[in-house]
Amino acid sequence: MIKLFKNLKGSFVSILAIVALLVVQAICDLSLPDYTSKIVNVGIQYGGIEDSAAQVFREGEMKNIFLFLTEEEKSYLLENYDFYTKGNTAFIEKYPLLKEENLYVRKKKVENRVSTILTFPLAVLSMADSGQIEGLTRETIASLHLAPLETQKKFVENVQEKMEQYPSSMLQASAISYVQKQYVAIGMDVNSIQNHYIFITGLKMLGIAVFSMITTILVGLLGSRLAANLARSVRNRVFDKVVHFSKTEMKDFGQSSLITRTTNDIQQVQMILVMLFRVLFYAPIIGVGGVIKALNTNSSMTYIIAIAVVAVISLVVIMFAIVMPKFKVVQQLIDRLNLVTREILTGLPVIRAFSNEKYEEKRFDKANKDLTKMNIFVNRVMSFMMPMMNFIMNLVCLFIVWKGAEGVDSGSMQVGDIMAYIQYAMQIIMAFLMISMMSIMLPRASVSAKRINEVLERDFVITNPEKEKPFEKDQKGVVEFRHVSFRYPDADYDVLTDINFKALPGKTTAFIGSTGSGKSTIINLIPRFFDVTDGTIFVSGVDIREVNMHTLRDKIGFVPQKGVLFSGSVESNLKYGNADLTEEEMIQYAKIAQADSFIQELEGKYQYPIAQGGGNVSGGQKQRLSIARALAKNPDIYIFDDSFSALDFKTDAILRNELKKITHDKTVLIVAQRISTIMNADTIVVLDEGKIVGMGTHQELMKTCKTYQEIALSQLSKEELDA
Repeated sequence: MIKLFKNLKGSFVSILAIVALLVVQAICDLSLPDYTSKIVNVGIQYGGIEDSAAQVFREGEMKNIFLFLTEEEKSYLLENYDFYTKGNTAFIEKYPLLKEENLYVRKKKVENRVSTILTFPLAVLSMADSGQIEGLTRETIASLHLAPLETQKKFVENVQEKMEQYPSSMLQASAISYVQKQYVAIGMDVNSIQNHYIFITGLKMLGIAVFSMITTILVGLLGSRLAANLARSVRNRVFDKVVHFSKTEMKDFGQSSLITRTTNDIQQVQMILVMLFRVLFYAPIIGVGGVIKALNTNSSMTYIIAIAVVAVISLVVIMFAIVMPKFKVVQQLIDRLNLVTREILTGLPVIRAFSNEKYEEKRFDKANKDLTKMNIFVNRVMSFMMPMMNFIMNLVCLFIVWKGAEGVDSGSMQVGDIMAYIQYAMQIIMAFLMISMMSIMLPRASVSAKRINEVLERDFVITNPEKEKPFEKDQKGVVEFRHVSFRYPDADYDVLTDINFKALPGKTTAFIGSTGSGKSTIINLIPRFFDVTDGTIFVSGVDIREVNMHTLRDKIGFVPQKGVLFSGSVESNLKYGNADLTEEEMIQYAKIAQADSFIQELEGKYQYPIAQGGGNVSGGQKQRLSIARALAKNPDIYIFDDSFSALDFKTDAILRNELKKITHDKTVLIVAQRISTIMNADTIVVLDEGKIVGMGTHQELMKTCKTYQEIALSQLSKEELDA
C-alpha cells in the first residue's frame, strides 16, 4: 500500500490542505457539545446569566458581600466595579427603581477571578434568603455590620465550615440564582437576558456547524480528487507495464486477472484513500480531544468511556479475524468471474454452433454464485457491526445518564454537562470505530494493492539492452536464424531445435508443416514476442537482443494469424502503423490487399466505423484490412502468419501478385497451410516436430523432401503441382 502512495509525491499541497481542514473540522465538532451544555446550564437553568459578576450591585448588598471577603479580595473587587452615587442620570433612565440607590457598576471587561471571588458570598446570601443553613438569615447578616471584627471573623469561619458540604457547582448555581433575583428586584428584564443568551449561543452553534459542514465538503472534494489522481496515475503505470509484457508475463497473470487488477483493485485502493485521509487525521484528533473535553467536564465517568472503547475494539478484532481471510478469496473469485465472462463473450459463435448455451450458463452461474456466496458471508458478518455498535453506544448513554443523574441529585453535576458528556462519549467511540473500521477495510485494499504491485514490480522476461547496437546498412532486411532452439516457459521439451536459415531482401521465404510443427513459433521469435532458448537471430546483421525492441519492431510489418482490428474507422485502422499516410497511399495499399473493392461498398467508405474487434466485418475482410495495415507501414520485413487462410484462391493469387510489385526490395516471410500460397516462394522451409526437414524451392522439395511431398499431394493433384 505504501509503495502505491509514493505516487502522491506531487500532491503535497493538497494533503496539507486536507490535514488543516480536518483539524479545523475536529475543533469545530469538539466545541459543539460545550455550547449545548451552555444553552442548558446557562441559558435555561441560569436564565442566561453566565457568571456571578453581576452588572450592578446596590451599595447595601455590596457591604454584605464585603463581610465574607478578605481585604485583598475587597480591593480587587473594587478595581473592577465603579461606584456611582444616587441620582446618576444614566442609570436612572435604565433602572428607574435605583434612583435613590448608590450603585457599584461592573466595568465593561473584568477578569474571571471576579466571578470566582463573588461566588461564595453570593451563595451565602442566597442561602440566607432561602434559610438552607441554620442560623444564617438576612437579619443575622445585617447585625454583623455592628458587631466587632472578631465576631464577624468567627461567624464567617463558621459559615465556611457549613458551606464545605456543598459542591462548587451548587455554590455557583446559588450565586447566579442570587444575581437573577437581584436583577428582578432592580427592574431588569431577565426574560430578555435569557432569550438573548440562548439566541446568540444558538447562532454561534449554527455558524460552527455550517463551517464544519464546509470543511467536510472541502475535505471530501480534495480527498476525492487526490484519490482519483492516484488511481489515474497507478492505472497508467499498470497499463504501461502490461503493454510491455511479453507473452510469458501475459500467460503468468492471465488477461482476466490483469483486467481486474487494472479496474477493481485500483478502485479498492482509490476508495480506501478517501477514507484513509479522513480517518488518519480526523479520528485521532476527535478521540484525544473528546477524552480531554470529557475529563474537563467530569472525570468521575471516565471508566464508562474506557469500557466502551475496549468493547468496540474487541468487536472489531473479532470481525477482523473472521472476515480478513475472505477478502483475498473475493478478489480471486472476481478474477474467475471475469475469466468465465470473457471466455463466453469471446466464444459466443462456437457456443451457439455446439448448442452449449445451457452449459455455459451453468458455468457462469457457478462462478457468479461462488462470488455472491462469499460476498453475502462477508456482508452478513459486517452487518453485525452497526447493530452491535448501536447497542454499545446506547448502553454508554444509559450509564452516563444513570451516573449523571446521581451527580445532578448530589449537586456535583449539571444537566447540560450530562448532555455534553454523552456527545463527547459518542465522538470518542465513533473515532475509535472509524479507526477500527479502517483496520477492516485496509486489509482488503492491501490485498488489492499487493496484486497491483505484483504487476508493477514484475521484471520483464524480455528487456532492452543497456547499450543498443545500430543495424548494419549493407545487411538491411536480412533475417538469419543460427542454431536456434526454443522452449516455452515451464515446458519440458523444445518446440524448436537447431533452426538455421537466412531470409534475404527481395526474396520470399515460406514456412510449411503440420499443425504444431513450430511455424508460428519461428515467426513470433523475430519481433521478440519470446526470446530464443539457444542460438541467435539476426536482423539486418545484428543480434535482435542487442537492439531496442521498438526499433526492431519498427522494421517489421506483422500480420497475425488472426486478423485484429481496433474500434474506430477503416482509415484509423489502416493508419495504425503510419499516422503520416496520405489518402492516396492508403487507397493504394488497400487496393494491393484487395480491400478497396469492399471498402467502396461500405457506407462512409474509409470512414466506415469498425466495431470492437472488427465484429462488423467478415473474416476475409478483416484479414485483408490487416494486410493493408502492415503494407502501409512500409517496413523492411513483412511477416504473414497464415494471413491468407481466409481468402479464396482467386483473391489469394491476385493479392500475392500485387505484393510482388512493392516487396521487390523487402524481406517477405510467409507461414501457410496451403501449398498454392507458397509454391512460388524463393525458399520454402519445411518443418516437422520443431525441426527443419527440408529447404529449397517447390521443385527441389518435391524431389528431395518426403514430408513436403505428402503435404503437397494431400492438397493438389500431381498435374497441378507440376504445372
